[in-house]
Amino acid sequence: MSQETVERVYTINLGKVLLSPNNQRAKRAINMIREFAIHHMKSEDVKIEEDVSHLVWARGIRHPPRKIRVKLTKDDDGTVLISKYQEEKPKKEEAVEKKPKPQKTEKAEEKSEAKPEEPKPTKSEPTPEKKLETKKETKAKPEKPKKEQKSEKKTKEKTKTKSDTKRKKK
Repeated sequence: MSQETVERVYTINLGKVLLSPNNQRAKRAINMIREFAIHHMKSEDVKIEEDVSHLVWARGIRHPPRKIRVKLTKDDDGTVLISKYQEEKPKKEEAVEKKPKPQKTEKAEEKSEAKPEEPKPTKSEPTPEKKLETKKETKAKPEKPKKEQKSEKKTKEKTKTKSDTKRKKK
């Protein structure tokens, strides 16, 4: 009696890897993936593809990923193959990407030729409206730097206090 191949996609939580010492974490992650496959696919014969191993070891022995998404495939022999899961694009997105662009008709081409486009102002040249706004702003009160304004306020306060003290003495 032969079985069909069974494919399942799992997200394996590798959070407990952090409980092991720094210099053994990636090794423990590989062992946890193997144990997970044995438990869920009910087979002792487990093989891990290179892609999965590279994914775990990519950031070194000390910093393996917290989660990993894998596809487990069980053959007729009972061999379990652990491979990296690759998502398939939904068909709707492919249809949207392949839409042909609408072609211009002769009338549309004539209209586009009849109307000359106005040159757009560059970033360095302000538009005429902006030129007027900047002129109005320059005609307004010339602003003094904040330091000068503060020093003027302090001098006014000092003069008031001196005169107040003279009045009180008299």
